[in-house]
Amino acid sequence: MEDDKRPKGQINIDLKEDIAQGIYSNLAIITHSSAEFVLDFVRVMPGVPKAEVKSRIILTPEHAKRFMSALKDNISKFESMHGPIKKTDDGPIMPMNFGGPTAQA
Repeated sequence: MEDDKRPKGQINIDLKEDIAQGIYSNLAIITHSSAEFVLDFVRVMPGVPKAEVKSRIILTPEHAKRFMSALKDNISKFESMHGPIKKTDDGPIMPMNFGGPTAQA
């Protein structure tokens, strides 16, 4: 296309409204095979014994490594502006303890 003025290598990315709102996740489970990395994003709620995978992203090993590098870079930039991100739990991730009273029916 002659009227396409984008620099070579640039891509237009369409962000649909329903995707732009995002999915909240407070747990990620990462598994891998020789060909791919699978990232399952889960929402765990207090007092609910079952959690649901809200989103699954499948990456090639090369893209997973680029993703890790980009995430490290962004965390570093965030911390330089807002201070260190505090780890609140040095123990195992599961079971999640939200604190407070246990839900009762």
